[in-house]
Formats: sequence, structure tokens, C-alpha cells
Amino acid sequence: MKIYIHQNKQWPHFTWDKERLINLLAKVRNQQGQLIGKMKSFGFDLQSEAFLETFTLDVLKTTEIEGIILDSNQIRSSIAKRLGIDIAGLPKADRDVEGVVDMMFDATKNYNKKLTKERLFDWHFSLFPTGRVGMNKIIVGDWRDDSTGPMQVVSGALGKEKVHFEAPSSNLIDKEITSFLIWINKNQDLDIVLKAGIAHLWFLTIHPFEDGNGRISRAITDMFLAKSDGVSERFYSMSAQIRKERKAYYQILEKTQKGDLDLTDWLFWFLNCLSNALTESDIILAKVIYKHNFWRENAMRMQNNRQKLLLNKLLDGFTGKLTSSKWGKIAKCSQDTALRDIQDLIDKGILKKSVGGGRNTNYELNNS
Repeated sequence: MKIYIHQNKQWPHFTWDKERLINLLAKVRNQQGQLIGKMKSFGFDLQSEAFLETFTLDVLKTTEIEGIILDSNQIRSSIAKRLGIDIAGLPKADRDVEGVVDMMFDATKNYNKKLTKERLFDWHFSLFPTGRVGMNKIIVGDWRDDSTGPMQVVSGALGKEKVHFEAPSSNLIDKEITSFLIWINKNQDLDIVLKAGIAHLWFLTIHPFEDGNGRISRAITDMFLAKSDGVSERFYSMSAQIRKERKAYYQILEKTQKGDLDLTDWLFWFLNCLSNALTESDIILAKVIYKHNFWRENAMRMQNNRQKLLLNKLLDGFTGKLTSSKWGKIAKCSQDTALRDIQDLIDKGILKKSVGGGRNTNYELNNS
């Protein structure tokens, strides 16, 4: 019995209802145009800050979708280094962080570059620089071999597993990827945003690697979205929105991969998710503008780099309550020095004591 979309005799000749998608596609294209137009009106520094903020979020969330939590400060550090932005106090990025950033940079900065098997292998090497996932050794820079059984997406406890999807046999991968890449690199009378959605589903369905397929599929999506925007800088994050809608994402993937070759429902979901991501970009941009204006007004009022470090952490969304002891630990100074730093900023109206802070005195930005 044929269960999965790739087992259909007409695979991969997809169809979709243009009439159902046309209004939503037009809305997304309009949102893209408005956002890119707005960003072009800003100066280089503000564009760089917006890109740093968005790209950090994109890298963080594309890995988080897979249950992998990276250090956002390391991600920011890796991206800032590539952009030539000097941000004091950021840690050096680990190899696994650098690898994801390398892949995402190549996908978006080189969005017009041909996608090849070698490029996909390079991305896979970047994701798994040690050739392992945890303690387990995996095939890196080559297709999976199914030596331990078919590639399946499974959930549930041991003995009660539910198979959501089974990918094509490994002996078909080279043929499948060849067809995929011919289509990817061919100029077609097809909107690039729709091509991004189809490519995302198609690559995930082939599932050519032992691990990392989700992250690579989203990198391919970002490559096409950058091409559709006509700029390599990212000012919205599709991965962050997919993370928010993760349950629906997996549901529509499973439904589509167990359906026929009509991708209308998948593309409708994809376009809605993209529209939501573009709407969310306003929130990110507002945060960037606030931070930019804050430093324009206050940069010359800082006594030392410790103050710059901690204020940046507050502006980026400090986790928990900021106390003098936390200040001292982060800035690597004594509590007395921390208190002097804090009091100086209170005197200047930049910080204030939090109301109802409990036994310890907490501090926050003075936004009044």
C-alpha cells in the first residue's frame, strides 16, 4: 500500500490551486516590499544592527525547532565578527555555533549561487564539525545509508512509537537529489516565494542526510527568500515563526507527505507563516531602533565598558532580575565596584530601582 507522497507514480510533479493562493501571495509580496523599502531608508549602522538581531534569532530558532539550544550570545558574537561589529563582552563562539552561522551566511549572502550536491555536503559538514551528534557518530558530508533501517520520523515512548513519515530508500537519494537540484537551479515561470515553499517540502521529503535535514531545508528556504527580497540581509525570520507554529508545522508536513501531489494546503500554510514572520519583523525593528537611539543618546555618558556590557544585556532582554551581585559576576568585578557602576547610571537617569524587588534590590532601565 502506498502511503507517502514520494511513492506516487507522478512524483514529483506537484500541483496547486493558484486561485486559492493568489491573494495571500500578493499580501506577502507587498509586506516584503514594504519592509525592504523601510530598511533602505535607514542608515548603514541601523541596517547592520537589524540584521544582527534578526540573523541571531534565525540561527537560534532554526536549531531550537530540532530541540537544540545554542547560546544566543555566542551566535551574536559569531555574526558580529562577520559583520565587523565590535560588541564588548561577547564570548567566543563554539564550533557548532560557527557551523550553523557559516551555513546560513552562505545560503543568504550567496543566494544567486548555484545549489549543488557539493554545496549541500559543505553545509552538512558545517552543521556537524565533529562528525557526531552527542556521543553518536553519523555519516557527514554524504547521503544516509539506511544501514540501521529506513529513515523515519517517529514520536512516542519506546514500544509505543508512532511513525509520522518514512523517507525514500537511501539507494534512491542520488537520483532524487539530482531531480531536485535540476528544478532548484532552473529558471521557471514561478514566483520565488512559492518556489521557497515547494523546495522546503521537497527537500524534507527526500530527507537525504542522517541528521540536519530540517536545518538545511530552512537554509534553502532562506536562500530563496533572500532572492525574492533582492537583498542578502535578513530583516525577518521564517525559522522564528516556524518555531512559534511548530505544532501546526509538523501537522501540515505530515498531512501533505501522506497526501497526493496537490500542495495547496501546504503552500497556504507556508505563506501564512511567512506573512506572520513579516509582521513580527516590526517588533524586532522597533527593538533595534530603540537600542540604536538609546546608544546615540547615552554612549558618551558611560564611565567604562562594564556599564556598556550590562546595559546591552538589559536592552537585549536580560533573563531574571538584575542585582549588584549579578552585575559583579557578569562584569567580573567586586560588588562594591558594581554598586558604584549602578549608582552612576541611576544618577544619570539611565537605571532605576525596580519596584517590589523583594529582599534584594533589583535594577532596570529607566524608560520614563
